[in-house]
Amino acid sequence: MKQNSDVHRLLRIITLVQGPDAYSTERLAAELGVSERTIFRDMKKLNDTGVPVVFDEARGGYRVGAGFFLPPLQLTVDEALALALLCDDVAQKEQIAFLAPAWRGLAKIEAQLPPETRAELDSLAGHVVVRTAQADPAGGSSDVYDRMRGAIASRRALLCEYESPASISRGDRAESEEFHFEPYALLFSVRAWYALGTREGREGVRCLKLSRFTRVATTANAYEIPASFSVESHLGNAWRLIPGSIEHEVVLRFEAPISETVADTRWHATQVIEHEPDGSITMRMRVAGLDEIVWWVLSMGPSCRVVEPPELAERVRALAEQTAKMYSV
Repeated sequence: MKQNSDVHRLLRIITLVQGPDAYSTERLAAELGVSERTIFRDMKKLNDTGVPVVFDEARGGYRVGAGFFLPPLQLTVDEALALALLCDDVAQKEQIAFLAPAWRGLAKIEAQLPPETRAELDSLAGHVVVRTAQADPAGGSSDVYDRMRGAIASRRALLCEYESPASISRGDRAESEEFHFEPYALLFSVRAWYALGTREGREGVRCLKLSRFTRVATTANAYEIPASFSVESHLGNAWRLIPGSIEHEVVLRFEAPISETVADTRWHATQVIEHEPDGSITMRMRVAGLDEIVWWVLSMGPSCRVVEPPELAERVRALAEQTAKMYSV
């Protein structure tokens, strides 16, 4: 029994240090419920058996040397089901484009599962389903996705052409000129894939929709992704994808019966819900920019009233008035 426990712990160590997080001796000991001295002994055992585990000073934790890979083992039914839902329902059915390889990877994992786990997984097939918002079809964007991903990996800039429809709220004109683009990250949000990066001739990090690129060519121009960049820090408190330069304290009042439906959903990371005696709710958030949230408020119709800030209330009023005029006799 002791030997089985040791083997299980060694396999767990390999799994952890092959992951994205940095695991020090202290963190591994806490994770596995053993002493740091035991972890040091485990590291020696792994290296003695040919598993090259070394401490990476730059990373601040252990890593497995290049060329060594241990396939996932001993998945529970819960773990296998979660993978099946993500890889089958979401990837194989193309609810999110460009993730089909995940489904092929799942098939390889399932081939290694114990018969009893596979049988239980099969019994749940079709009875646990994930449905996301209908996404843009992959269409002709697969080559754009591949080149964006390749550029991020190789840190080589792209020569692009991009078409963007004019925006009523920002007054942008359609674009089709040629420019260099340095992608920092690929982001899937709600219905479509976007590339975040710097665009020649424009300031700051831009968010460009993949389906609107009409040309993408790899160049030899090298670039660097700032160490301080992350998707989360860039978006900050943006409503969705476009962070404004000013953060606003947004207060909305939702009337019953829509109030409970709104309260059941996490719309924004900063939202706080206050339930009122009459069945209505007050939602408070700190949102960077108003260009996106104004359309969401309008989609809620007369059940939603803007309390703060005044500029958001005025924009909703003006747009609602323009909409009403379209239907006036």
